[in-house]
Amino acid sequence: MNAATPLQSDTVLLPERIGDLTGLAEFGLAGELLATFIAAFIVGNLMLAMTGVAGPWAKRKITAAFTDRIAVNHLGPGGILIIVADSVRLLSKENIIPENADRPAYDLAPIVIAGSALLGFAVIPMGNGVHLADPEVGLVYVFAVAGIASIGLVMAGYASGNKYSMLGGLRAVAQNIAYEIPLVVTGMSVVLFAGSLRMSEIVTAQEAILVDLGIVAIPQWYALVNPFAFVLFLIANFAEVGRNPFDMPEAPAELVAGYQTEYSSVYFVLVYLGEFLHIFLGGAIITTIFLGGPAGPVLPEIVWFIIKIWAVFLLTQWLRSAIPRVRIDQLIEIGWKGLLVLSFANLFLTAAIVGVIQ
Repeated sequence: MNAATPLQSDTVLLPERIGDLTGLAEFGLAGELLATFIAAFIVGNLMLAMTGVAGPWAKRKITAAFTDRIAVNHLGPGGILIIVADSVRLLSKENIIPENADRPAYDLAPIVIAGSALLGFAVIPMGNGVHLADPEVGLVYVFAVAGIASIGLVMAGYASGNKYSMLGGLRAVAQNIAYEIPLVVTGMSVVLFAGSLRMSEIVTAQEAILVDLGIVAIPQWYALVNPFAFVLFLIANFAEVGRNPFDMPEAPAELVAGYQTEYSSVYFVLVYLGEFLHIFLGGAIITTIFLGGPAGPVLPEIVWFIIKIWAVFLLTQWLRSAIPRVRIDQLIEIGWKGLLVLSFANLFLTAAIVGVIQ
C-alpha cells in the first residue's frame, strides 16, 4: 500500500456526460452552463427525494420498529402516503412571523440551512458519471460549505426574537465549534493515507486490496484500515448534524424546539429539510472517505452509494432510539476534552504509520 501517492482517477463528470448526450457541448460556454444546471437539478432532486422519504415516513417507521410501536400505517401501503399528507398539511399552513423577528435574517436562515447541505453534494462522487465536480480541494470544500449551516442556525435563533430560540442558536454554535475541529482533523488522517484532497482520488485509493482471501477480496476501505478514525468521525458527525445524543440545539424538553421554535409552514419545512439533508450529507462524506465511496459488487455504483448513506441514516435513528441525550456541559466536555485530544492523537499516529510505509 503506497499510502501517500495520489492515484489518478478516470472519473467522468455528470455535466460532461449530459453535454455529450444532449449535444450541448457543441454550444460552448452557454451549453456547458446549461448542462451543469441540468446535472445539478438531477443530483439536487435525488437528494431532496430521499430526504422527503426519510423525514415524514422512514424516520417514523424506523423509530417505531426500535421502540415496538406501529407508527404511520393508514395512508397508503405501509403509510407511505403520509409524505403527501404532511407536505400538503405543512405547506398549506399559515406562515406566522413573530412581531419582533429580525428580517431578512429570519427569512434567510432556512435557506442557508438547507442550501449549505445541497452545495456539499456538488463534490460527492456517487458513481462514475454521477459526480458534479471534482476539484483538487474537494474534501476541504465539503467541510467548508457544510459548516455554513452553523451560520443559519445562529441566524434562526437570533432573528426569531425568542429566548428559547436564542439559546438553541448559542448551543448550536458551541456544539459545532467543539466538534467541527475533531471532524476535520480526523478527516485529515484519511488524506494522509490517500495523499490527496480530491474526492475521486480518495475513493480510488480505497480500491486496492487489503486482504485477499481467495474467493473474497476485502478492499482497502479506510474504515477497515483505521477503524479508530472511523469511530471518531462517526461521533463527531452525529454531533455536527445534531442527532441523539447530541441534539442539544433543539432539546424539546428544555427549549421547545430551540432555533426552529418560531418557524412554521414552508419555513419550517425548509429547516426540517435542511436537518435531514445534512444527515445525508454526513452519510455521503462518511461513505466517500471511509466506505469506499460508491464501490461495490454486482449492483450499479449509484445503488451502492444510496445503500451506504441510508445505512448511516439508519444508524442515526438507532442511536436516537437507544441513547439518551447528554447535558450541554457533558456535550462540550466530550468535544473539547475527549474527541479533540483523540483526533490529534489519531492524526499523529497515522502520520507515523504513513511515514513508515513510505
